[in-house]
Amino acid sequence: MAMSPVDTTVRERPSTGSRELSRIATELVGEPSLWWPRVRYKASDRFYTRVCAGESFEAWLLTWLPGQSTGLHDHGGSSGAFVVVKGELTETTVSPDGVHEVVRHLTHPRVRTFGEAHVHDVANRGRIPAISLHVYAPALTTMRRYERVAEQLRQVSEETAGASW
Repeated sequence: MAMSPVDTTVRERPSTGSRELSRIATELVGEPSLWWPRVRYKASDRFYTRVCAGESFEAWLLTWLPGQSTGLHDHGGSSGAFVVVKGELTETTVSPDGVHEVVRHLTHPRVRTFGEAHVHDVANRGRIPAISLHVYAPALTTMRRYERVAEQLRQVSEETAGASW
């Protein structure tokens, strides 16, 4: 897999499909030298770091102590895939109208893919620390945060790459 180190500048790229993102995530699991040395845990918040970028994607390592979560968010128009490398994560997906939700318990080696309009919360509800690898295409530029009010989604903030993370 042709990947660049973390300091590579990510250019605008064509969209990468969910099957390709799933393949990349699976390949990353098999290349621990790219991400294992970067594993850290923080008590205050999830730890995350970009580990590589290719022609049409970027990949991030996230670590999770029990109780840590992302909160409801989207990926600013990027599609994605993620795989749990260690532990278990719980994903709660919310429909665009905020009415329906689906809860999934994810463990290795299942890869979870999602499209560009996906809103979810991912959490470590287990008892042991967790590690996951996330792949996005195109590269993340923004993430919008949401809350559910009276079974509707309401955007509460927007984070920008380079400024917020």
